[in-house]
Amino acid sequence: MFVLDTDYMSLLEWAGRPETERLRARLREYPESEVATTIITYEEQVRGWMAYIAKARSMEQQITAYRRLKAQLANYSGRLVLDFDEVAASVFQRLRRSRVRLGTKDLQIASIVLAHGATLLTKNLSDFRQIDGLKVEDWTV
Repeated sequence: MFVLDTDYMSLLEWAGRPETERLRARLREYPESEVATTIITYEEQVRGWMAYIAKARSMEQQITAYRRLKAQLANYSGRLVLDFDEVAASVFQRLRRSRVRLGTKDLQIASIVLAHGATLLTKNLSDFRQIDGLKVEDWTV
């Protein structure tokens, strides 16, 4: 199983970029059941768009922001979203005790990926490679 990090989910919302097209081509090689993301990624993106909507001052900015939020919703609608469950929480606590220098959300994402024995697809290889046993790849290069 492959798990899309937040940067990859964001990338999928942008059409026409070479990185996006490379990623989409690779993803088409696998059944949808083998490609997932996490509830933590969803949370990060929703928080970002909610903050953007709250700051929108003009009607045009609000319309654009809500269109992007709806595009994000569509991006998640047909995708498997993995939970931060008891197993992931246990992995998370172990990683915290090992003092890995990574933000909480990234540690939660890594914990979910490890709990599922999956591979994390991310552009943030240097940070995630700090975690022993976590398989990471970047399909955008």
